[in-house]
Amino acid sequence: MFDDLKKIISGDIATDDTTLEKYSRDYSIFKVRPQAVVFPRNSEDVKKLVKFATKNKIPLTARSAGTDMTGGPLGEGIIVNFTKYFNRIKEIRIDPSINSGNGSTGSPQVLSPERARRVEGHPSTSSGDNNAYAIVEPGVYFRDFDVEISKRGLMYPPYPASKDICALGGMVANNSGGEKTLAYGKTEDYVLELKVVMSDGEEHVVRPLQGVALKKKLSEKNFEGETYRKIYNLLQKNHKEIQAAKPNVSKNSAGYQLWRVLNEKVFDPTQLFVGSQGTLGIITEAKLRLLKKKKYRKVAVVFLPSLAPVANMVVDLLRFKPESLESYDDKTLKVALKFLPLLVRSMKGSFFKLIWQFVPEAFMVLRGGLPKMVMIMVLSSDNQEELSRRLEPFNGLMRRRGFQGRILRDDTEAEKYWTIRRQSFKLLHDYTTGKDTAPFIDDFIVQPEYLPVVLPKVNAILDEYKDKLIYTIAGHPGDGNFHIIPLMDLRRPEVRAIIPEISERIYDLILKYQGSITAEHNDGLVRTPYLEKMYGKKIVKLFADVKKIFDPKNIFNPGKKVGGSLDYALKKITSTV
Repeated sequence: MFDDLKKIISGDIATDDTTLEKYSRDYSIFKVRPQAVVFPRNSEDVKKLVKFATKNKIPLTARSAGTDMTGGPLGEGIIVNFTKYFNRIKEIRIDPSINSGNGSTGSPQVLSPERARRVEGHPSTSSGDNNAYAIVEPGVYFRDFDVEISKRGLMYPPYPASKDICALGGMVANNSGGEKTLAYGKTEDYVLELKVVMSDGEEHVVRPLQGVALKKKLSEKNFEGETYRKIYNLLQKNHKEIQAAKPNVSKNSAGYQLWRVLNEKVFDPTQLFVGSQGTLGIITEAKLRLLKKKKYRKVAVVFLPSLAPVANMVVDLLRFKPESLESYDDKTLKVALKFLPLLVRSMKGSFFKLIWQFVPEAFMVLRGGLPKMVMIMVLSSDNQEELSRRLEPFNGLMRRRGFQGRILRDDTEAEKYWTIRRQSFKLLHDYTTGKDTAPFIDDFIVQPEYLPVVLPKVNAILDEYKDKLIYTIAGHPGDGNFHIIPLMDLRRPEVRAIIPEISERIYDLILKYQGSITAEHNDGLVRTPYLEKMYGKKIVKLFADVKKIFDPKNIFNPGKKVGGSLDYALKKITSTV
């Protein structure tokens, strides 16, 4: 069968054991072996591949860097890898027409109020920031992209903690967010336009539509027109239920974002593809909004002696209007200390100079003990004096609260904190012996006001299983979003058996407080079976209807978002030990 495919595409096809074994894994707890891995060279290859897969009834699963923690880029059919050839930054441009409604593509760039998200009065945002964009292919690594846009004084804010190893295709497919989401929003706020190969085997330009352009598109007698008409009618018919289903949190990657597609006469199908994990079509290009970097920033850290004051401290620190508010717990800190030489080597500078930078923190620990949680607050501004004024109350706040905290001198001194925050999972994943990193409850979110109740209850649940797991906590407390990574020996059946038990208990708790089971990491194999618990049967049925409209033959990444089986997922859990 694959010999026939080799005759019609110019890219590479691999069916050898080494390649199939490599692409059987991502950063999740699952192993799913594909039949082949295809490395398309261009959009024509992708189009031919979709037609081939449809004819032969074989699933296609798009994959970029493979850093997903949910099993999203795993599949039993063909894995379509984009990092080998689809890795070009096609354009980086500052274009005022993005704001004026005359996009460079010749079509209006419509930004709904949600798309043009701004934190009211936030110093990190300004009206002139959203007039730059980049056009990229899905296999571009974020680290390379960041270098190029930084040369122009620009930034792409919704990068995740895995920014040094992830790629832009996965970031769009998962609706990624991270340390700057508090002030700037998620991926869904930055996708202006996409090119997508849909189930008809053709590449389509997907962009927001309104007015005459929307009316024209809905009247077209072709695959795209028919598909959009069905989606538009589905959204209108179920508008009330869809809006009521929107989670009451600042960010969410569970299910399809139906409530973001039709707003104030703007029909924006990009919002279906963002976060869809390649289940509706295969993205071949993205036009992404960029922002201007602020000239100055300052970082402050707080050592908390327990989890009890987390919520109140979040409230206190949000008054400073930070760009980022991050955290990690004492277990994460212990991992960092255990792997300190590896951490230091991942930072820039000489080993002994970097070790010396940990001395102030050592004195903070001596005075206040090893913190149960470290919080990192980042403020940014184009005005250095204004930045200093905003930080003036910080030391007084620390004295009143009785906590250890300090304002760091510069970015170099802050680097150790960011390295611990960003590298902890990779260190656990790559270097822990005898246990597996097991991200299965790794991304819950509630309103920050509920943290004093929710966090202790999460800890209490997990502590009941302390004979079978240990765990670390890191996250984005300003959003009420935490990442919990258990360490478990997945070779033991009795250990694997507690995964659905813990998942049920944690998700029941989160949903009791109107949260979401995934803020950033998406559904994949690990959470798709729990979408009905979160949304109910009616909304999950609408998800299935959307999937069928775009993908009637169920070719694109089946079992994710729609039709996921808990039994199937549990059977695919495999130890890496």
